[in-house]
Amino acid sequence: MARLTLGLETSCDETAAAVYHEHKGILSNVLYTQIASHAKRGGVLPEIASRKQLEKIDPIIKEALSTAQVTFDDIDCIAVTHKPGLPGSLLAGVCFAKALAWSSDKKLIGVNHLEGHAFSPLIEHTVPFPHISITASGGHTAMYLIEGLGTYTMLGETVDDAAGEAFDKIARLMHYEYPGGPIIEKLAAQVNYVDFFHYPRAMSQGLNFSFSGLKTAVLYDLVKRNAYDLATKKFLKEQDEQFKQQVASSLLVCITDIFIAKIEKALQHYPQVKAVTFAGGVACNQFIKQQLQELCDKKKIAFFTPSPKYCTDNGAMIAFVGNYKAQQGKFSDWDLDILR
Repeated sequence: MARLTLGLETSCDETAAAVYHEHKGILSNVLYTQIASHAKRGGVLPEIASRKQLEKIDPIIKEALSTAQVTFDDIDCIAVTHKPGLPGSLLAGVCFAKALAWSSDKKLIGVNHLEGHAFSPLIEHTVPFPHISITASGGHTAMYLIEGLGTYTMLGETVDDAAGEAFDKIARLMHYEYPGGPIIEKLAAQVNYVDFFHYPRAMSQGLNFSFSGLKTAVLYDLVKRNAYDLATKKFLKEQDEQFKQQVASSLLVCITDIFIAKIEKALQHYPQVKAVTFAGGVACNQFIKQQLQELCDKKKIAFFTPSPKYCTDNGAMIAFVGNYKAQQGKFSDWDLDILR
């Protein structure tokens, strides 16, 4: 009989569950997001996030099984995110998964959240190997050389802050709510993605990324332009929509240029690469995707990105990775623990 994998994702502020059929693919992908609970705080509050995970994980699993039109007895193995993420949120998922697996004598598979994102484009697309993958969200930014299912090498990662965090923090400086990425993109689109302020392109060593200095550069540029008061932490141009659009557009173009530069550098080092993938929450950004598509067209290599529902944290990517790990016999022991 075909294997059915239940995938659980609770690394941050989303509670997600999905069912994957090894021949038919994704049968269900159910998500509860806590954005409304964290929006006015400007970011995720870990204690609230973990409490919500405990509240929602059982009903989300039941909904995923119902949507897939299967029962829990039909499930063969349970895949769960165990790293990296917020400790309390990870514990909620891992402890629940271990209890389910142990009590029902099902196989347990621990999944790296970043591996889930890196392989998420393969849920919908036949991506050739080897390929370069960039994963980017509010919590991580990294680049991988992917040579097969579960076979990958990290080429670079953020040495400080992630790209999505830069969007969130600059949006917050301008008194917008969390998450900032969609807001920044909307503002930038209104001025046609022009680079007005030419923020510095921080190019960390090798293929690593760095966005902390960019956030600081934007902050002090706002101060210089009498748009932000450091003493009171107030944005002083609340009513100047055009200025906010220019800030957002300059930030978005800057971050896009950094991605392009890193991909070009990686392609020089690995000329055998046949494609580039872009995944994670930031991969919902239409402008960045368009620019990366144009780059790959020039390089005459394929470009793939997941549908938005597979870009943000989701159970489908964990179930997908869990399925190929099960095929490879890579199951976890009962001492599976979380890693930050």
